Amino acid sequence: MNQPAAEIYRKLHNAQDLFYFNIRIEETDLHIGSVAEIRQQAETAVTKYRNIIKDYIKKNANFAHSMTPLACAENSPAIIKEMCLASQTANVGPMAAVAGAIAQFTGQELSHCSEELIIENGGDIFITGKKDRLIGIYAGDSPFSNKIALKIPAGLMPLGICTSAGTHGHSFSQGKADAAIVISKNTILADALATAFGNRITASADLNDAMEYIKTFADVIGAFAIVEGNIAAYGCVELEII
Repeated sequence: MNQPAAEIYRKLHNAQDLFYFNIRIEETDLHIGSVAEIRQQAETAVTKYRNIIKDYIKKNANFAHSMTPLACAENSPAIIKEMCLASQTANVGPMAAVAGAIAQFTGQELSHCSEELIIENGGDIFITGKKDRLIGIYAGDSPFSNKIALKIPAGLMPLGICTSAGTHGHSFSQGKADAAIVISKNTILADALATAFGNRITASADLNDAMEYIKTFADVIGAFAIVEGNIAAYGCVELEII
């Protein structure tokens, strides 16, 4: 997601009861909402998990570029194993889950410092707390963009809400969806599956087949897609006009 788009999108999930700040380290750009100032803790956590991934890539160069799943050794770091497992489930490359992985691992660490927490990483969100939240949907030039939001009940949290898009943003997609969203308790899996879900949507005619595909995964709580002015939804997806 480019910077102007990110600025627009990030306004869509800002909540008045949270303190917001950004953590930018090289390619990583996180927007974090918490109940207190935890910038230093967040920067430390993001740096740690980025370094783990970078160190692994130095020894396993294909990890950074593979478009198909890769196996990893049993003694690999936890974040690497989770990325490999998610990529195997979704049949995509492991780096398709990197944004969700950093969001989830950072979020799990910071949740000890902040009961209410939203971490957005390039359109992929880790969210936890005891309050219902609205997560606005950015879908590029779609007429639905910035007009609707997902209502997320606190009872479902912690939760991952991850988006793939083929018409805007920097993430690679083989599809043409304005937004292909997957919701799961596992943010890393949601990220990998959002890529696979979005890859299957090149036109409105693909929506039914793409939804049937995403329904096959037991860990998917809900899915939502926008393409060519059409919307499809599955599972625990409640929309609200904003």
